[in-house]
Amino acid sequence: MVHQPPPLPLGSDGEVDLRAPLTSDTILQVRTGRMAPLAPLSIKSGINKTLRSGPVQITKLGLEGDEQDPTFHGGVDKAVHGYCAAHYKSWQKEFPQAAERFVPGGFGENLVLSFMNERNVCIGDIFEISDSTAVLQISLPRQPCFKLNHRFHLPNFAPNTYRLSRTGYYFRVLTPGPVEAGNKLTLVSRPHPDWTIERIQRYLHKETDNYDMNLELSQIEEFGAECKDNFTRRVLRARAKANKKPKEKWVPYQVVERKKQTKRITSFVLEAVDKFAEGEEKELSPGAHAKIKLGKDLVRAYSIVDGDKERFQLAVALEEKSRGGSKYLHHEVKVGDVLQVGAITAAVPTVSAVSHHVFVVGGVGVTAFLAMVEFYKSIHYSVVLHYAVRSADDVPFRDRIEELKKEGQLVLYDKAAGQRMDIRQIIQSRGWNSQLYFCGPKRLMDQAEREVKELGVYQKEVHYEAFEADLSGDPFEAVVANKGGVVVKVGEDETLLEVLQKQFDQPDSSCCVGNCKTCLVELKAGRVDHRGTALTDDEKVTSMLSCVSRGVGRITIEI
Repeated sequence: MVHQPPPLPLGSDGEVDLRAPLTSDTILQVRTGRMAPLAPLSIKSGINKTLRSGPVQITKLGLEGDEQDPTFHGGVDKAVHGYCAAHYKSWQKEFPQAAERFVPGGFGENLVLSFMNERNVCIGDIFEISDSTAVLQISLPRQPCFKLNHRFHLPNFAPNTYRLSRTGYYFRVLTPGPVEAGNKLTLVSRPHPDWTIERIQRYLHKETDNYDMNLELSQIEEFGAECKDNFTRRVLRARAKANKKPKEKWVPYQVVERKKQTKRITSFVLEAVDKFAEGEEKELSPGAHAKIKLGKDLVRAYSIVDGDKERFQLAVALEEKSRGGSKYLHHEVKVGDVLQVGAITAAVPTVSAVSHHVFVVGGVGVTAFLAMVEFYKSIHYSVVLHYAVRSADDVPFRDRIEELKKEGQLVLYDKAAGQRMDIRQIIQSRGWNSQLYFCGPKRLMDQAEREVKELGVYQKEVHYEAFEADLSGDPFEAVVANKGGVVVKVGEDETLLEVLQKQFDQPDSSCCVGNCKTCLVELKAGRVDHRGTALTDDEKVTSMLSCVSRGVGRITIEI
């Protein structure tokens, strides 16, 4: 049943006044739905909800007959999702190509309200439902995910919902009872009149470093755990940062585990000798790098397979043409040894707005992405790993790889069995709104770059994670304009980064193979042989990656 609301408050422009004070509102629709495949993806979602007629019981966990993906929705803090019907008209105007999809129920809401919205409801508001025993309380703003992009067939649509404060909001159920279209929600208590959902989103998404606001928000007891924990973590991080003593550039870590994964690949678990202080940031996003000093002169960056900043795992293949790093780790390093670890930095961006994640890797390149594939799998994102190996015996972390295979999220290519990975076909069949990730030996990476360009894939839809790079080339000179015009000379077997760090102790660096932008310097004049994959074509006009790129003749830079 769809209920017609009483006359709504209108602004001077004749549109619904979304900032009009709220004392009550009418429930226009009640909707529930079951988990079902989100076509054409294999993952399931409860976003498709159908109209209910007559009374529907609300329990502490939501409406009877309603199902949600528990990763992001459902539970006592997200029992019922409400959305303002007036928003749909605005979405239709702003996205006319998807206008037919912006109709009540489009956001997967349970209750469609006439004008109750993020500007006139506050965290902790308590509402009674007419002709019912049910009592609801505002507990959280909704956090949008990629499924909205898929739902409306609009790439990267989801962030618009919090930028414009049209996300909707969640209720917790204080007292169960029936609900049906036509019932009225009446405000009976407002403990936090200064904290509308709109204002909360300002500090949740935009001004995230405002300590005073984070502190105040962390102390609101009515908040659901998702937001309360988020604001609390920010406060603890800020306090730890304020009390933090400057860390040495190199920090001692002990090798506490060593395991032979395959004939070529060995894993190492490193643990900080000095434990982190309470509140000190330890968390690592999947896809991070650690820079490690090996012996007297060797410094290498390796992908972190899993763990955090206090304890993490690496896996390294013994390369036939090793420049010393893999040989040192395999032949010299044993359990109990202490290694010096430098920068630990995130490298692979977490992309939450796409519908499907396609990882293409070869050999030990799986170490760069394994944790990220598992992370996306754990939160029910659509993901697949295409993995090429020399033979079935050359698969590290076999138990974890087999788990992906069980779930249908792995395609394994065994070279010894005559199986060949077709990168072009993988790219062509990736599906709408997909993100591509590549990591592997140089031949794989070169082919991936070539195919991506030929097929016209947008640069922002691809991430390359090289673990080797061509660093040599003709000697060149660089004028460092912001260092008094000092001229540095870069030899044929040196990198600009190495020369700059020796003379100026900057810039910082991380991956050292052109995957990230940590070592970026400004290009003021001259020609550059750009290498690495971190820069877009536009960025290459004014910047260069000092770890891999080389000048031609003489260039001018700033660091």
